[in-house]
Amino acid sequence: ISDNSPAHNEYGKKRDVQDARLAFNTHADADVIICFTNHLADGFTPDPKLKRVVDVDFDIGAEAADYSALAKTENLEPLEVELRKLEKVVQEIWDEMEYLKNREAKMRDTNESTNERVQWFSLLTLFTLISLGIWQIFYLRRFFKRKRLID
Repeated sequence: ISDNSPAHNEYGKKRDVQDARLAFNTHADADVIICFTNHLADGFTPDPKLKRVVDVDFDIGAEAADYSALAKTENLEPLEVELRKLEKVVQEIWDEMEYLKNREAKMRDTNESTNERVQWFSLLTLFTLISLGIWQIFYLRRFFKRKRLID
């Protein structure tokens, strides 16, 4: 088990696992990579009929914590354990809301900046079109006077 951060942190490596529970905290914001390798026992040859089922269950955040061990070490009642779980869940929700609030603020700043640029570009385009229109009027007027088509 590793991640794809620049440090390439490794969180665990086990062989001949039948049933295991592994808990770890990541050291970086990165994708966690789990690699399974299936080795045949001696005397077996690769055959499409040979199959193995791998069932992986991931829990993250408050769901992944082992509260039974916490209850034993701190002598907590079942209600207190549930309150600890809820506290962790609420903290995760709070952190997610803070993240979304910061992300929304960045997006709002980007939108306001883009809006301001579009406004200035629109004003420049409008000024250019009006200037070209006035120039065309004077140019055509001078042209027709020179050809003596108007007074």
